[in-house]
Amino acid sequence: MPASELRAEDIAARLSAAGLTPRVEQHAQLTSIEAEVPESLSADSWREVLEAVAEADRFGLLANSLNSRALWAAVRTTAPATGDVRGPGHQR
Repeated sequence: MPASELRAEDIAARLSAAGLTPRVEQHAQLTSIEAEVPESLSADSWREVLEAVAEADRFGLLANSLNSRALWAAVRTTAPATGDVRGPGHQR
């Protein structure tokens, strides 16, 4: 199993352990992990969730005015192009 797939599975397992229900999808150049975040998520669980997604190449949180929140993470399955070699500390 490729290292990128193992990373994506590890992130999904950690999100699940924190009480979220992750959805994992394979794409041509990345694996995406998404999960709805309930309002009732504790501060400790937030820490676990953020530590998990920090292992991804990119991550973010989408929120709307209806109090819906979705966490996402992306793990590259291919090497980044030369112009896109930022590390986890340089999220867009």
